[in-house]
Amino acid sequence: MDVTALRRRSKELGFTPQDQVRWLSPVELARTAVTAGLGSLFADYTDRRETQAALPATPLSVPADPDGGVWWDYMADTGDGFDPTYTMVSLLAAPRVDVLAPDGVRAGSVAARPVSLPRGRALVLGGDEVYPVSSTSNYEDRLKSLMRAAWEPGALAPGEREPAVYALPGNHDWYDGLTAFLRVFAQRRMVGGWRSEQTRSYFAVRLPAKWWLVGVDTQLGTYLDGPQLEYFRRNLSAHLEPGDAVVVCAPTPTWVHTAEDDPDAFNSLHFFEREVVRCHTDDDGQTRPTGASVRLWLTGDRHHYARYAEQTDDQPPRQLVTCGLGGAYLAETHRLPEQLVLPAPGSKMASPDEPAAFDLVARWPDAARSRRLVRGLLGGPPHGLAFRNPGLWRLLGGVHAVALLLQAFVLGLVQRSNPVLVLRNASPRDALDLGWQTAVWLAVAVAVAVLLPLLRGRAPRRPGEVLLGVVLQLAVSSASFAAVLAVPWPPGWPDWVVLGVAFGGTVLVTGLVACEALAAYILVARNHTVASWQMSAQSVEDYKGFLRIRVDADGRLTLYPLAVTTVCRDWDVVAVDGAATHEPGVHARPVPAGGLPAVRLVEAPVVVER
Repeated sequence: MDVTALRRRSKELGFTPQDQVRWLSPVELARTAVTAGLGSLFADYTDRRETQAALPATPLSVPADPDGGVWWDYMADTGDGFDPTYTMVSLLAAPRVDVLAPDGVRAGSVAARPVSLPRGRALVLGGDEVYPVSSTSNYEDRLKSLMRAAWEPGALAPGEREPAVYALPGNHDWYDGLTAFLRVFAQRRMVGGWRSEQTRSYFAVRLPAKWWLVGVDTQLGTYLDGPQLEYFRRNLSAHLEPGDAVVVCAPTPTWVHTAEDDPDAFNSLHFFEREVVRCHTDDDGQTRPTGASVRLWLTGDRHHYARYAEQTDDQPPRQLVTCGLGGAYLAETHRLPEQLVLPAPGSKMASPDEPAAFDLVARWPDAARSRRLVRGLLGGPPHGLAFRNPGLWRLLGGVHAVALLLQAFVLGLVQRSNPVLVLRNASPRDALDLGWQTAVWLAVAVAVAVLLPLLRGRAPRRPGEVLLGVVLQLAVSSASFAAVLAVPWPPGWPDWVVLGVAFGGTVLVTGLVACEALAAYILVARNHTVASWQMSAQSVEDYKGFLRIRVDADGRLTLYPLAVTTVCRDWDVVAVDGAATHEPGVHARPVPAGGLPAVRLVEAPVVVER
């Protein structure tokens, strides 16, 4: 059964499965814009991180396995549609995952042999735990209940403790001021089958073999607040010793932003590494070097996998990894910068370190596949713009239907006729003449806007990209009007029937054509915000993954980037004992009808030396 069928059994499941968010749906656009605006406004005046200083901050740690090492998992951008999110958390909850070799590995070679990786002792959720905005119901229906249902009764061995979960808030978690996030992840309660241990929106966790796991909360891309820095000085830098290695989890890949549009984007993380990880300032103001260093940066926010490795000859390279494949729509990879320089040359960072170069060494999907997926926006179902956002289809169709009536009214004034007679008797040539006149007036308006600065002694204003989108929609509207005038309306049809058929047909047909015109505009747009709609508008559910990470007793960290090409969409419902799930009202859980999908390495395991 699919998500719709599962939703009818929500009482048995204890939650309501949700569809993937349709980001260009008019209702969703409006709701998200209002919520994001309010979230940003209140975040400026009521920073919830400042109040967290009153919460307890006890040391956190993940105990070692009997062999002295530990396995742990990292997943980001979860809590969107049921199918991708539940597929991912089911793989995380499985006692072991059998993993195939990366694509391109020669069959029969040692590297092509499947490996079996055990479940992590801890799970890090790297940000944007729910979509489209944070709320108690969204956390329950899009993530928390799924993390509970994914655990098979008896999945833990006798005496085995539940794995821990540490969560980092992303921008979508911040839209309610972090209220729901703190209720779910900072109460030291069970989150599904995982046990929450943190008490704030950031954390520092001691791992075996001189490794540390750190999550920093930069709010909505701003800065590290004073109480948070004090927390890290007391719970991290005060305990760091020479040779210690740190994994830093951040909400966004600010290192990529430095090469795209903001050379100062990495400054906060650079400051954290320099002033908190590499040195410690005690209560007396004395500063000493810790001898520790950040060896691995992890983030989500971009819904793909990308790894940058430092260019170095005399020491093991540092790694910058983005893995936001936990459930949200897939993002493109073909526009990623091939090289980063950190700190960025144009940065305003005071006393920065010597710049270091990082090369893009792996991405998934690969660039060729990313380009093919982007072009799907212009196609038919399942990923075309109109088919993934039916509300947008109806909206654009309605706008063009109103434009049709307006054009009929204007032409009626010219011909001294009423709009219905215009639809019956006017010719397509009349519509095209009206369209050309509209185009001329638009050209005059644009010319005035472009040349007006010359009167003030300034350079002419360059027309924005949005003009192309407007021109395309006007062309669609004019062509639609001409097509309606070309229809040989039967004389016996009443006027209201002609008007109704013309209006309804325009909504249906012209709405689809208008969506295709909008898709074409999005595909050629260079504006970063508009270009980001190329993938978000498609809400691609497939191509999901997470990181399984091993810290060995000798201090070597190995990163296994795991992914599935397709997620589960067919589910069975099996009965469970409510007492076993600690949820007395829950009587059933979904399971994949055909088993979980095959898991494959995105690239060969990445070794990070301490």
